[in-house]
Amino acid sequence: MFGVPSIPKPANEPVKSYAPGTPERRALKEAIARLRTEVRRIPMFIGDREVYEGPEIALRPPHDHGHILGYYTKSTKAHVQQAIEAALKARSEWAEMPWESRAAIFLKMAELISGPYRYELNAATMLGQSKNVFQAEIDSACEIIDFLRFNVYFLDEIYREQPLSPPGYWNRMEWRPLEGFVYALTPFNFTAIAGNLPTSCAMCGNVVVWKPSNNQIYSAYVLMKIFRAAGLPPGVINLIYPSGPDAADVILSHPDFAGIHYTGSTSVFQQIWKRIGENIALYKNYPRIVGETGGKDFVVVHHSADPQAAAVALVRGAFEYQGQKCSAASRAYIPVSLWPAIREAMGQMLSEIRMGGVEDFRNFINAVIDEASFDKLKSYIDAARQSNKVRIVFGGRCDKSVGYFVEPTVLETSDPYYITMCEELFGPVLTVYVYKDDEWENTLRLVDNTSPYGLTGAIFAQDRKAIELAHKILRHAAGNYYINDKPTGAIVAQQPFGGARASGTNDKAGSKLNLYRWLSPRAVKETFIPPRDYTYPFMAEE
Repeated sequence: MFGVPSIPKPANEPVKSYAPGTPERRALKEAIARLRTEVRRIPMFIGDREVYEGPEIALRPPHDHGHILGYYTKSTKAHVQQAIEAALKARSEWAEMPWESRAAIFLKMAELISGPYRYELNAATMLGQSKNVFQAEIDSACEIIDFLRFNVYFLDEIYREQPLSPPGYWNRMEWRPLEGFVYALTPFNFTAIAGNLPTSCAMCGNVVVWKPSNNQIYSAYVLMKIFRAAGLPPGVINLIYPSGPDAADVILSHPDFAGIHYTGSTSVFQQIWKRIGENIALYKNYPRIVGETGGKDFVVVHHSADPQAAAVALVRGAFEYQGQKCSAASRAYIPVSLWPAIREAMGQMLSEIRMGGVEDFRNFINAVIDEASFDKLKSYIDAARQSNKVRIVFGGRCDKSVGYFVEPTVLETSDPYYITMCEELFGPVLTVYVYKDDEWENTLRLVDNTSPYGLTGAIFAQDRKAIELAHKILRHAAGNYYINDKPTGAIVAQQPFGGARASGTNDKAGSKLNLYRWLSPRAVKETFIPPRDYTYPFMAEE
């Protein structure tokens, strides 16, 4: 090809409303009904093979655990090794593919999700991960589309970043993929994250072994169908379902392990990092370690704030997708003067909110992801009932007879270090600490020092001095920081996402910063007329 192709300039994918009477509502309901009548058998994707070996494990909707959506086959260590071999076999041809051809594949993925696969992918996310229609739309449609389109655009900008060349020389930067394979370990809560972690690496010319959460396999299968439909060559992304320990045993001891792209718990990430350190002499290169590991996200309200706006932010920020977002508001600090108004406004909203299955679009709250999560959340709520340091203000009921339903729960504590103010619960439980109006600065310092995390946080205030003081004191408390807005809902290219401290490596998914991590630059200097004499002018006789 002769010519420099120009990547289409992306824009964020519009969010469809799914209001009654709209064509998208009808199409999505039809897709949900169709998937509920099917029982899918989901293979591993290893190279050009679809593998069904091994015991079958049922996939069930969290909100209707008596129903079976399909079955997947558990991967063994042998399958992990096969996936690595398939990736390495595909590596050379994929890395050498012209950029415009690679880019076209990922741009086609975005178009397929925006068009013919939108409702199947949204329906799979709703049923498999118990997301309401809006939460699915902003995730498994809009965000993954945005990741694909913007990452192609960002990577093209990186490829165009070149060094200076003085007369007589031509300096170039070659942006190589990593040498080896990348391990993508993805979470249950966002289909978009599950799709972005392997594709952002593959886009850069890398090959990937992808292990999704067992609770996201149903929509991961649809993503893999889309990847294949877009023309992704076999072996570039290999999808397998081993246990975490089995995957780690094989992958983290392989000499060609080049990096990990991870979203999940802090403890697992720390174990992986330690294991990589212990094995460092085995690897051909120092592996890239990129991870986002959760948070204990805060909302701090100043006495100058709009109480209604703060109440809406708390209800949406804490309870959308049942609080199962890394960014979900889980601790709030509210001044005593505003607490009655905020409590009343929250109570009114929570009295109106419906909880149930995703098939009924009127439901705001659905089920938590599985029984283990349900049991953990219930234990915290039960402990709160017995404590003299906390009281249940709203909610608190739990029922797993049909699905894993935990009612949106608001706790009020007199102890700012009560366990639910400090530990990540990952569910629809918000704990409020009420402080004296004149203790704004002390409260900000309390917020900064209470949690080891640093992912997201929000402040509400109209007083600009209060905003500036919070901005200063909370500088390291959140990688995504919001002023008069909820701490959730980061949009690709608008609010690049990631936090530091115990929340991860802060490599900012949804920006160029993340893509640099999957590239290995080589500086090339070409001299047009090389020197033919070793001497320099300073060496001449006086």
